[in-house]
Amino acid sequence: MPFNRNLVGCKSIALLLVFSMLWVNDVTVEAQQTSSDEALANPRANPPSEAEVMAALQAGPRALSMAFRMAAKRATPSVALLYVYGQNSETQQEQQETDLDKPLLPINPEQAPAAPANEAPLSGIGSGVLISTDGLILTNNHVINNASRVVVQLADETRLDAKVIHGDSQSDVAIVRVESETDLPAMELGDSDQLEIGDWVLAIGSPFRLEATVSAGIISGKNRRMKRIPRSNMLQTDAAINPGNSGGALIDLDGKVVGISTAIASQNGFFQGVGFAIPINQAIWIARELDQHGEVRRAGIGTTLAELNPRIAAKFKLTPYSGILVYQVVKDSVAEKAGIQPLDVIVEFAGEPVHDSAALQEAIERKPIGSKQEIVIRRKGKTLTLNVQLATVDDPTGKNRSSDKAETEATDESPE
Repeated sequence: MPFNRNLVGCKSIALLLVFSMLWVNDVTVEAQQTSSDEALANPRANPPSEAEVMAALQAGPRALSMAFRMAAKRATPSVALLYVYGQNSETQQEQQETDLDKPLLPINPEQAPAAPANEAPLSGIGSGVLISTDGLILTNNHVINNASRVVVQLADETRLDAKVIHGDSQSDVAIVRVESETDLPAMELGDSDQLEIGDWVLAIGSPFRLEATVSAGIISGKNRRMKRIPRSNMLQTDAAINPGNSGGALIDLDGKVVGISTAIASQNGFFQGVGFAIPINQAIWIARELDQHGEVRRAGIGTTLAELNPRIAAKFKLTPYSGILVYQVVKDSVAEKAGIQPLDVIVEFAGEPVHDSAALQEAIERKPIGSKQEIVIRRKGKTLTLNVQLATVDDPTGKNRSSDKAETEATDESPE
């Protein structure tokens, strides 16, 4: 039966499943005992009835159906519909070629909020996920990019104008903020790092403007890359995702958001079983950066990294998958200052073992800029521990930060 660990979180469902399986086993054992022990004594002994067999067979699927129902009921109130205004035609064309928001169906004027006089018309729709009770909504950058106005429609059909709109094109994550006199129904956050291939998930959004649509599937893959999203590390799912789903929630069977629906791989523009979602752990970090600073501040050290697959490892006479190869070091970068050299193999960063270059890049980016982090490397058979002070991705030398800091200190020390 198609169950996985997510059902453990739903205790009542798990208990129901266990009892149903035990009952099926009892029925089977009793039937076998009847056929063997009573056959001679009572040739007319009856096997389990058809109704009993059907009830036993349906117990598992019914338990899974109940898990879907409970998860959807818990999460749906936190998924919003976004009406977007004022995106230019060039932006719209780019969206139509790559994302889930092609306007395939005409928008009913009575359904969409009317644009004020002399303002840009409605240019697109998408979905969003409420992640805080004070009105912070997570969505995709391509949903709101270049928008002059965003109207958020909540599950109870309340409509609120977004007061803050920020996006990050590198990750395709964006936020909008709305103001409400009452607390809004925020969705509980899951842990996307704990997801495994085969885990059940539900996608909730507004495909084709059909609000609060729920579809089911599994995690089909992890760590997928997309060319148009430079910093992508996507979850792959076969839960149906269609135009209008962008920015919607991918949830687990506990009703917790584990991803943000973002794109599909398709030859005809419609869902063909391959959808992609941004892991929630990545999206939340970016959302906090956007909410607090209006942009994403990414730390960097100034290296070009490569996976130590068998081909590259053989080329440099190194052990495959023993760490991450430092292929290049930017001149005058903080990495060079820390003593990192080309062909070093990074095996640990900030106390954590590393085996994937994208994961290492993410780990570095999320650390505070200016902080000192420990890096363990292997060089010519020796293990070395180095300390690097993180700069920014845009300026791996750290010079701009140093000059800004010196200017600030000089200003603070000047007489009043």
